[in-house]
Amino acid sequence: MTLKQLMIQKKLDSKRGELEELETRSKSFKEQEDVLTRALEEAKTEEEVNTVEKSVDDLENEKEKLEKERDELTAKIKELEKELEEANEKPNASKDEEKGEDEERMKKYKDKEVRSAVNTFIRTKGQTRAGLVSTDAGVIIPEEIIYSPEKEVKTVTNLAELVSKTKVSTASGKYPILKRATARLNSVPELEANPQLAKPEFEQINWEVVTYRGAIPISQESIDDAAVDLVGIVSENAQEQKINTTNYAISEVLKTFTAKAVTDTDDIKQILNVTLDPAYERNAVVSQSFLQWVDTLKDSDGQYILHRDITSPSGTSLFGIKLEVVNDELLGLAGEAHAFLGDLKRAVLFADRVDITARWVDNEIYGQYLQVGTRFDVKQADSNAGYFLTFTQGA
Repeated sequence: MTLKQLMIQKKLDSKRGELEELETRSKSFKEQEDVLTRALEEAKTEEEVNTVEKSVDDLENEKEKLEKERDELTAKIKELEKELEEANEKPNASKDEEKGEDEERMKKYKDKEVRSAVNTFIRTKGQTRAGLVSTDAGVIIPEEIIYSPEKEVKTVTNLAELVSKTKVSTASGKYPILKRATARLNSVPELEANPQLAKPEFEQINWEVVTYRGAIPISQESIDDAAVDLVGIVSENAQEQKINTTNYAISEVLKTFTAKAVTDTDDIKQILNVTLDPAYERNAVVSQSFLQWVDTLKDSDGQYILHRDITSPSGTSLFGIKLEVVNDELLGLAGEAHAFLGDLKRAVLFADRVDITARWVDNEIYGQYLQVGTRFDVKQADSNAGYFLTFTQGA
């Protein structure tokens, strides 16, 4: 495909994309008309009727404007399609002729280049002298430019996937947590009436969702001229910001669990074996500094106690527990060694209301808006399901 054909095709794709956006916008007019119809039926005062009538006029003007834009785009698309078709119908013979001429010129150039190199070698006897270097000829020496941006490596652990994530349909509510049963059955002689079982105990967790959202405008020029998928890059970055938001909210809850100071691995074993009820699962979310501490510990034989585990996201496990590693600032301050040890599913309730990712065209700025939002609340569910550890250097 020639340069001209590529230019025409790019313009054609852009116009077709704009037409699709217009078609999408036109579908919303029916919904707006239904809303205004209901509003007009429910209007009781003259002022309310006038307000609805003004909205109807605005909607009609918008529809007329959109239809005009659609007609202009359709005409432009047909024009570009015809132009592309004419460009594609150019005789192949002319291409072959141009190719032959190019090959002939290249052959002459190579012959001349070889003769010049031989003459130079004869004159200089193989010795070279300082002359034009690459910095002097920088204007004519091609430079490789990488258009795809390299991502900065960062922690991407999504804590929302590890806790108890519950879909909710209201802005607030209560979530019952069934406490672990501690009562036992009674021994009963034959044919005796059954004694009453102990009633299950519930704890109500009150939650109320909070909205987190943001939007970024992207100019159409930058979208058209970028050598990579700019919208895709911005969208992926926005998703990372969303994960950062949920991770921060969950980490704030993890820090509310009963604090435990640990000075060695024996303290960790004490929590795992004795302090934490055996009914709970064992999970661990550790800061980088906490990982650094346990990663340098050795047993009596001089072997590192931290084992490699290919099934763990961090690639490591401690006493058979997979480690989820986050940056220091998420669990405390830089340089502080913290960890949550316990049952994440039982410990944290994540009330998930809605997850929003929207993209739409805005004609006023000649570009697109990318909106990302999430509504959720995070609460401590079972206070006995885990502990917040802090490593302190022993005396």
